[in-house]
Amino acid sequence: MARRPDLSKQEDMMTREDLNALSDSLAHLSMHAVLDFYQQAYRACRIINSSTFPTPRAIQELVQAWRQLRKWRRG
Repeated sequence: MARRPDLSKQEDMMTREDLNALSDSLAHLSMHAVLDFYQQAYRACRIINSSTFPTPRAIQELVQAWRQLRKWRRG
């Protein structure tokens, strides 16, 4: 049976304001810098085995970098 995530570790999650600040800072970086940030976040989100899962913050950082790259691709 799947275990529910421990929501007591709220400090691992970014707030909406933190996400907006990260998005703004990524928008001001070069594409190469955002690609580097994305690759670091991607490595942090790897699931190596069934007991190692990425933190919510790592996933949020990965998603923000992906969104910025998509904006540039569409733009």
